[in-house]
Parts: sequence; structure tokens; C-alpha cells
Amino acid sequence: MTISDYASLLVDAGEYSGREDIAHIYPRLLGLAELKLNRGLRVADMEVTDEISLVDGDGTLPPDFLEAREVKNAAGIPIRAISLQQLTNSYMDRSGTAPIGYAIVGSTIKARPISDQDLTVTYYGRIPALTPSNPTNWLLEKAPDVYLFAVVNEIAIWGKNVDGATAAQQLMMMALSGLKIEDERSRWGNAQLVVGGPTP
Repeated sequence: MTISDYASLLVDAGEYSGREDIAHIYPRLLGLAELKLNRGLRVADMEVTDEISLVDGDGTLPPDFLEAREVKNAAGIPIRAISLQQLTNSYMDRSGTAPIGYAIVGSTIKARPISDQDLTVTYYGRIPALTPSNPTNWLLEKAPDVYLFAVVNEIAIWGKNVDGATAAQQLMMMALSGLKIEDERSRWGNAQLVVGGPTP
């Protein structure tokens, strides 16, 4: 299946759903589909690495931030996510040392002990929204079926077509499952299971 861009996605979604009469609301339904995909999808193509500058231990997360995958201090040492309460209680009084813990509060990352060092954050970034001015993205290129069935599902939901929504949902879940399997294979293809600890 090849869907080359935003316009062809909306044409195909209309044909699949049989609801070309509501083409004027397709962009809004596409936005809803992307919202749902951003909530649940986590694959390597979504990973972004960025430097975040800290001021008094706090830094602003990138606008496309969804979820942290790994956070490292300036020395390149991974630091761990902990609760805000634990972060505040345990690490406030160790000034002068590199951060060893962090918490996400809204659009801010709080690293403690307090430091002005940069953090290197690898995170899952939001899927770039499809628009007439941004007609393609990595997901449409890699898994056009995910996009197609997600939009068809939204069209069926809008039209109160329960059977159509159920069928589109199942097709979308199958497409997402295939994408996740492909992602796991590309990450761990020939990795072997290693059991730690002493052997009997």
C-alpha cells in the first residue's frame, strides 16, 4: 500500500469509509487520529535526543516531548526518574554534585541535586502532524495503513457507524501490531537472552 502524502491519505480514507460527503471535516478527524496515536505508540522512529539547559536545576522540555526514554547528566551518566516528593526531600541539599535524579512536572524537567549543567535527554517525540504544508512524515512513509485505518476509524465514529468503527479499529490494531513487531526486530533482531547471576 502506498499513500504518498496528506492529500492522498484523505482521498483514500474517504473512499474506504464511503463518506466523501464529509470531506470538509477530514482534517479535524485526522487530528483526532494523531492524538490517539501519540498517546499509545512508542517506536524507535519517535526517539529524539536533545540537550536541555538547566537553570537552578530546572529545564524546559521540547514542545514535542511525550515521554522520557533516557536522561543523562553532563558526565554522560544516566540518571533515574523518581517522584517529585522523593526528589525534593532527598536531593535538595547536595549542591555542587551532578544531578542523579529527575522528575517531570508539566513541561519542566527538575533535576536534583540542583545544577546548571546540561542534560542529554532521549525522549519519544510527538508524531509530526500532517497538514497541507507538512504533507508527509515518517509514520505515513513507514506505515500508511496505520494512518489510513486510524482516520477511517474516526470517520466511522463521527458517523455513529458502530460496525465500521469496530472493523477499522481492528484493522488499525493489526497494523500497529505489525509496526511494533518490525520495531522490535530492528532493535533486537539477533539479540540473545542472557540470564544474570550464578549458574547452578
